[in-house]
Formats: sequence, C-alpha cells, structure tokens
Amino acid sequence: MKINTDFLGTGWSFPPEFNETEGKLAMTSDVEDINNSLMILLSTRPGERVMFPNYGCDLQEMLFKPLDLTLITQMKGIVERAILYHEPRINILSIEINAQDEIEGEILIEINYEVRNTNTRSNMVFPFYKEEATEI
Repeated sequence: MKINTDFLGTGWSFPPEFNETEGKLAMTSDVEDINNSLMILLSTRPGERVMFPNYGCDLQEMLFKPLDLTLITQMKGIVERAILYHEPRINILSIEINAQDEIEGEILIEINYEVRNTNTRSNMVFPFYKEEATEI
C-alpha cells in the first residue's frame, strides 16, 4: 500500500535546472522537496528576501567566533528556530554539529527529522563553510 504524499508539495529543484529532454523546469517532491527547502532556508540570510524579511537562518554571524560548546549550542538554537518557523512539514528529532573538519573551514550540520503527517523519518546534512572557496 503506497502512502499518498501529495500534501508534501512539489517545488523547483535546487539549484534550479532544466530537464533537457522535456525542456521543462526540473521539479522535486516529497522528502526531496523538504530537503531542498531546508538547504534554501539554512543558506539564506534573514533580510535577503524582500517579501519575507524574517525568512532565513543567520549562521553567517558565527563565522569568526571560536568554535566551543557555547557556539555549537547557539548554532543549534538558530537552526531549530528557523526550521520551527519556516518548515511546518517536519518535526525536528535532533540537530548535531560535526566540527571534525573545522581546520579546513567546514562544519556539518546534521538534521534528523520526521515528516509530520506520515511519521517518516529522514535526515539532511548541511555543509556550512567558514571560508569561501577560491582557486588561489
């Protein structure tokens, strides 16, 4: 028996791309759409969207702070609040911060969640880079 997940929605793929065979915009749905929505939410700074000035997750303010337990707790709170206010399709089960590659400038934010109407569990890992990538 297949569960109907049409209520989870369908949206543009992220980053936007075109399906070359059909000449249409590539779309995502179900859990993939939720993961894309979370990627967009976590990579958007509050104020970037003119019509939704509170939309986003201000992780950029954490860039030059030393990574200690206080900062990790702060980052978890920022991510949790952003998801709570802007992604109503899921319940957060846990948020983990993996700072093993901090020296290289990468922090992984792992979000374990449950889709509310189906009780389906999933996760998503957001790579937060403390430095911009350059060719230098």
